[in-house]
Amino acid sequence: MEYASFGAKPHVIALHCSGADGGQWRRLHERLGDGYGFTAPGLYGSVSAGPWTGEREFTLAEHAWLVDDLIEEIVGPVHLVGHSCGGGVALKVAAERPGRIASLTLYEPSAFHLLKEMGRPGDAALEEIRAVARASADGVVGGNYRKAAASFVDYWNGFGAWDKLRPEVQAALVRGVPQIPLDFRALIDERTPSTVYRALTCPVLILQGEHALRPSRMIAGKLAETFANCRYAIVDGAGHMGPFTHADAVNALIAEHIEGSERARRPDRSSKPMETVT
Repeated sequence: MEYASFGAKPHVIALHCSGADGGQWRRLHERLGDGYGFTAPGLYGSVSAGPWTGEREFTLAEHAWLVDDLIEEIVGPVHLVGHSCGGGVALKVAAERPGRIASLTLYEPSAFHLLKEMGRPGDAALEEIRAVARASADGVVGGNYRKAAASFVDYWNGFGAWDKLRPEVQAALVRGVPQIPLDFRALIDERTPSTVYRALTCPVLILQGEHALRPSRMIAGKLAETFANCRYAIVDGAGHMGPFTHADAVNALIAEHIEGSERARRPDRSSKPMETVT
């Protein structure tokens, strides 16, 4: 579902991972409270946005344009948050509209195109991702959506993770699985080089799970070295799906970053005290 709260106040846009929807960020909105406008739009493949139209080749720009339309409705800079594919989309939006971004938070962004800049280790990590993408695409092309969804979930969460999901969660993932190969291709084929991200001067927070897989670790590390104003934090005990499995800890770190960035941007604005994250 799309989850939104507008108003004449600082605004947060939070982007979900592949296979999820805007409801992923409901607890982040609750954590930030009424002092912020909040929008968690559905990207293509979600229930609210629906499937990709198929009118042309799918690229990361198609997701990004959905976010651009939202930014046009908001007065002033926005705090942009993204997880996995949503993190890749957030990077695309921030690179193209740096003047509209008050802060950027990325949890293991799937900016797979950056692996191409990392020599042989990056090539190996990219081939790992390509193998997952092929498995998802083969399942979709063959009509076995359940197999495609299971291979995707088990890669990011560990073998057997699919079987532990509730039936209604499995059913939702199966419905949205045709978008997953499109997301993989768009994230791999994106052409924005890391040098472009160096021009983004807003505060950036890169979050990574303690148990992040090799491609995610490499991308997070690359981005942490690239941004001019960046903090890099590892969430204890978490993996790629930390915003779900460790939501309290992840949301506290995101809220701290947003609130600190807002205080620095508008020092006259009062803000509630932060909780200590352990």
